[in-house]
Amino acid sequence: MTKWTGVFPAVTTKLTMKGAVDLQATKDSLDRLVKAGVSGLIVLPMLGENASMSLLEREEIIRGAVEAVAGRVPVLAGLAEITLDNAKANAKLYESYGAQGLMVFPSLGYKTDVRETVEWYKGIASASSLPIMIYNNPIAYGVDCTVDVLKQLVDTPEIVCVKEETGDIRRVTDMSVELGERFSIFCGVDDLIVESCALGVTGWVSGMSNVWPTECVELFNLCVQNKYAEARSLYHILTPSFHLDTHVKLVQYIKLAENLVYGAPESTRAPRLPLVGEEREFVISTVQQAIVRLANRVKKAA
Repeated sequence: MTKWTGVFPAVTTKLTMKGAVDLQATKDSLDRLVKAGVSGLIVLPMLGENASMSLLEREEIIRGAVEAVAGRVPVLAGLAEITLDNAKANAKLYESYGAQGLMVFPSLGYKTDVRETVEWYKGIASASSLPIMIYNNPIAYGVDCTVDVLKQLVDTPEIVCVKEETGDIRRVTDMSVELGERFSIFCGVDDLIVESCALGVTGWVSGMSNVWPTECVELFNLCVQNKYAEARSLYHILTPSFHLDTHVKLVQYIKLAENLVYGAPESTRAPRLPLVGEEREFVISTVQQAIVRLANRVKKAA
């Protein structure tokens, strides 16, 4: 059975100023992440503006990612659909494009109940041979893959992982108590990563690792090694920026942060608009403070 561990950035899709997919910039960013030591990559997550991409663009992105990564780490594709038929069809397509796993959203068009949620994930699992990470974000999508739901999915071998994004840190322990090690549990909230590691998560789907992949990998590894004093020191530097990952405008925030740190394009696709005024200045100030504090940390360690 597939066992995913480590830091898996939820990768932003780089766009030109006119809103077209900038495939080369996206591939360059993926190479940067792999070289920084991440353990996997997720293209076309919500952060990658999945819902605004055409199927042809999704194919271009998945194929381009697989080419850029060249087998160094697994490449997962976000799967976000309204109907089960479309979800199953695209699961097969994404597998044919070279994806090595799927991060599956609940139905985007309807808040399924427990029975319907179970059938949604079982149906998608039956459509391809790819391992699946359940994207559990009831705050955004209104559907919660509770422990009771997961109990009904233990006999579906394709489902191997849960991205836990309820914001309730107790859920990590509840899943471990009731389900043991049946599913890998990934933290899906940047500003809960140290707390989640203390409770035993095996991985981290991170937004701000697009910005600071080396530091995020270091933070996760410090936690795994039970070096929590050192982890907290780094966490205190990064947490104000990690809070940007929990905002409804996280796509704009994280892309602006990427632009400030390493010059990546910050363009998004409408209806998202560029940040302006005090909101833009707040993000810039937050990120710049982290840049300075990280530089001072490096100087002290030298």
